[in-house]
Amino acid sequence: MLQLIKSKHLFEQAQKSIPGGVNSPVRAFKSIGGTPLFIKSAKGAYLFDEDNNKYIDYIASWGPMILGHAHPAIIKAIQQQVELSTSYGAPTSLEISMAELIKEMVPNVDLIRMVSSGTEACMSALRLARGYTGKNKFIKFNGCYHGHADAFLVKAGSGLATLDIQSVPGITAGVSIDTLTCDYNDLEGVKKLVGTHKNQIAAIIIEPIAGNMGCILPEQGFLEALRAICTEENIVLIFDEVMTGFRLAKGGAQELLGIQADLITYGKVIGGGMPVGAFGGRYEIMQHIAPLGSVYQAGTLSGNPIAMRAGFTLLSLLNEGDHFQSLAKKTAYLKEGLNKVFSNSKIPFTINQIGSMISVHFSDQLVTNFETAAAANNQLFNQFFHQMLAKGVYLPPSAFESWFLNDAITYADLDFTIKAAEESLSLIL
Repeated sequence: MLQLIKSKHLFEQAQKSIPGGVNSPVRAFKSIGGTPLFIKSAKGAYLFDEDNNKYIDYIASWGPMILGHAHPAIIKAIQQQVELSTSYGAPTSLEISMAELIKEMVPNVDLIRMVSSGTEACMSALRLARGYTGKNKFIKFNGCYHGHADAFLVKAGSGLATLDIQSVPGITAGVSIDTLTCDYNDLEGVKKLVGTHKNQIAAIIIEPIAGNMGCILPEQGFLEALRAICTEENIVLIFDEVMTGFRLAKGGAQELLGIQADLITYGKVIGGGMPVGAFGGRYEIMQHIAPLGSVYQAGTLSGNPIAMRAGFTLLSLLNEGDHFQSLAKKTAYLKEGLNKVFSNSKIPFTINQIGSMISVHFSDQLVTNFETAAAANNQLFNQFFHQMLAKGVYLPPSAFESWFLNDAITYADLDFTIKAAEESLSLIL
C-alpha cells in the first residue's frame, strides 16, 4: 500500500496558509480524491515524493520537462547563470540568442516578445490582435484553456471542469459579451459566429491540438478552414502552442499540421522548466507592440536571464537531436500497449495520441471536443488514477488533462506502465 504520511501532513499544514493548500488548483486532487503528492525531487523520468515513493512521471511539469528532469546540460547552464546574478531588469544578449533560435525553428515568426507565463502570452496576444484590427470580440473554443486572464475563463477547459466550476465570479458582463464560444471541431458554429458578428471579431484563438480536455486532435480540414476564414475576414488567427510548441516538432503544431497562424503563444518548454512565456508572429502585426507601436505590454522579469539560459539550452538540444521522433515512437508504443489492455478488459475506451501527447477516455464514442470528453466515465478514470499511483505511475490528476511523455522514459518504463494498467483494471472490475 502507498504510504503518504509526510504528504498528508504537509497538505494539512499547507491548507492553513495557502488557499486549498496548493498554488494551482488541479494539484489539490479535489476531483479525484485523496492526498496530493508533495514532491521532494525528480531525476530523468522519475518523481520522488516526501515519503520517498518513486513514480514514473507522465506529467513532465505539464510539458516542459521534455528531456526529463534535472537534465545535466540544463542544470549546468542554470548554475553558470546564477553565478552572474538572477535578474537585471535590463536587456541581455541571451534574449537575442533565444529570439534568433526560435525564429530559426519557427519560420513564420518574424518578431517575438518574451513574457513570464503562458497566461501572460495569451493575454498579450489577444490585446495585440485587438489593437491591430481595431475590433474587440474574439472566438475561443469550449474546453480550450488559454490561462486565467478574465477573457479566457469562459468555458475554459480542464481547470474549471476538474473543479466543476460553471462560472467564475469576478468576470464582468462586458468581458463575457466580447468572448464568443464555439465547440472544438465545429466549423459550422464558427461560420455562424463570424456571420452574426460581421467585422467585429479581432481574433480566433485555439489550441491547434487541445490538451485541456485530454488530448484532442483537430478533425481533418478544421484548422485549414479557420485559416481561410481568418484570411478572408481580416481576423487574427492565434495558435496557443503553450503545450504543443517545441514539444510536437521543432516548429510545433504549425509544422506538424502544415498550417501557419498569424500569432503564436509559447510557454512550458521554452523555459526548460523555469517560469516563462512568449508570443510572436508576423512583423506586420508584431510591430504594433510597444515600443515599436502603441499596444502596451511590459514585464519586469520578461526575458529573465536564468529562464533564457535554461530555455536556450533546451531548445538547442531539441533543435540538434531526434527527440521528437523518439518521443513519438515511445508514445505510440504506449498507446498500442494500452489499447491491448483495455480491449481485453471489455471496458469502453478511446485513446487520443499525437507525438508525445496522449490521453485515455473511458468512453464508447470518439472524444473530439469538450462535450464528448465530459460524457466519458470520469469516475472510472479517478479509480484508475489511484490504482496507477499506488503502483508507481503518476498520471495527471484529472480526466481532462493530456499526459506528457519525456524522452528519459525507457521502454522498460513503458512496459511497467502497461502492466500496471492491466493490474489496475483487474482490481477495479
